[in-house]
Amino acid sequence: METLSLSSIQAVVIANLLPIAWKLVGALLLWWIGGFVIRGLRAAFARMMTVRKIDTTLARYLEASFNVFLKLLLFIAVLSVLGIATTTFAAVLAAAGLAIGVAWSGLLANFAAGLFLMVLRPFQVGDMINAGGVVGTVRDIGLFATTIDTLDNLHTIVGNNKLFSDNIVNLSANPYRRVDLKMQLANGVDIVAVAAALRNRLSTLPGVQPDPAPSVELLEFNLAGPVLAVRPFCHNDVYWDVYFATNQAISDVARDNQLPPAEQPVLVRQR
Repeated sequence: METLSLSSIQAVVIANLLPIAWKLVGALLLWWIGGFVIRGLRAAFARMMTVRKIDTTLARYLEASFNVFLKLLLFIAVLSVLGIATTTFAAVLAAAGLAIGVAWSGLLANFAAGLFLMVLRPFQVGDMINAGGVVGTVRDIGLFATTIDTLDNLHTIVGNNKLFSDNIVNLSANPYRRVDLKMQLANGVDIVAVAAALRNRLSTLPGVQPDPAPSVELLEFNLAGPVLAVRPFCHNDVYWDVYFATNQAISDVARDNQLPPAEQPVLVRQR
């Protein structure tokens, strides 16, 4: 009786569990081999885009989309090996996609915004931008988010929809930009002489554009005296170098011309 029971158990295991085990082994092998194949196809796809000299931003976006598509196909193939009907899976996936789409509308909005960013191209990888409340260099434009390295070297990820729905300032698009500073003068100072001295000083600073030439003009008057608008032009890559050098130039011109300090305006209380 014990022998018969053991034989029955073995027969049940062989008839039921062994096919399932073989399916699991086949699914694992397919997933493992498929991963290698996907990596090879991604590498070949990337080389093809490099040979065709496709823009870096577009190439990364297409490569990420291609990777998601291949992994989805591999996942469906693994389900087929396990004996799960792909037609049923497709129906479940469609229903789940509808539910997820309603619940994750923000994620889909980021995806749609990513497509528009790729088509309209307001910026590309390597550009410095001011968008979505972040200023920095674009490192990657993904399916749902854009990666930006800020000026203080923080790795920041911003949703594509936040970028696309806000004003985008591409600081790298134009060959130069303007530095805006002010110089407060005291009453009675020779404005023309100070402005000329400051223009000459600015023209010697590294990174300042000769064309257009630095601008030093009378901006306004306040109770302390006249105010000069100090505006050199430079490439975006050296903006902060020129910014701080211009501040130092203002200080040097004030010292060299022995300018008196501007008096602070006195507030008079109205009775």
